[in-house]
Amino acid sequence: MDDFNYHEPRTLAEAAVVLHAARNGVYIAGGMSLIPALKHRRVRPSDLIDLRLIDGLAGIRREADTLVIGAMTKHADVAGLDIVRNSIPDLARLVGEMADPSVRNRATLGGSIAHADPASDYPPALLALEAIIVTDTRRIAAAEFFTGPFTTGLRKGEIITAVNFPIPDNAAYVKFANVASRYAIVGVFVARRAGKVCVAVTGAKPCVFRFGEMERALENSFTPDAIKAIVMSAQGLTADIHGTPEYRAHLIGVMAQRAVASAAAKPRPA
Repeated sequence: MDDFNYHEPRTLAEAAVVLHAARNGVYIAGGMSLIPALKHRRVRPSDLIDLRLIDGLAGIRREADTLVIGAMTKHADVAGLDIVRNSIPDLARLVGEMADPSVRNRATLGGSIAHADPASDYPPALLALEAIIVTDTRRIAAAEFFTGPFTTGLRKGEIITAVNFPIPDNAAYVKFANVASRYAIVGVFVARRAGKVCVAVTGAKPCVFRFGEMERALENSFTPDAIKAIVMSAQGLTADIHGTPEYRAHLIGVMAQRAVASAAAKPRPA
């Protein structure tokens, strides 16, 4: 790890000033991805700007039919608090199955989605629930936020402050996980709200994506049988030591059917 200057700003404005003055400044939230990158010198900042002391960036509240989660909220709180479990149960369950307790008690929502790992679990939840990412300067639709592997639509210096999750009528997430890392080899999040269905897939491509053909079929009939015959093309899917593109294409169909069955069996959150 190289030497760097460490800063603990107390406001968003102060953080922006420090970043602007730095030769190569980097924001840090939970640090679960950034710290290993620093150790291996994949990231070599001149200044590390810690966001943990800035007021107002953590916390969870419900505003009508929207769940608002602050960017610095820990995974453990998203998984464990009743406000999430009662509003979007599978969002809480999804986060509760991430990594291990030590990571969940340090990692944050904002840090996770800014990292944009193509096999992580938060991106399909944001995409399927049509969440809005709120920053210190604007609001970004989830469909426009994830742009590639480890790449987002964030501008330089922009800070995520919260994510707004519309509460669905039904939702479920099912993944086939790597046993060691708990990252998704393939994960599918299905959500239905006011008759509209979204199906989002993680782990199968360099970036999270929606499966439009399945969405259209499920809007006509929200049952596993409605998508049983839909086959995902293997072209463009990820090939690695965990699976071939053809294997991942098969998993998408299986995980999607299981997610629909699970979502259809659950009552609408109160």
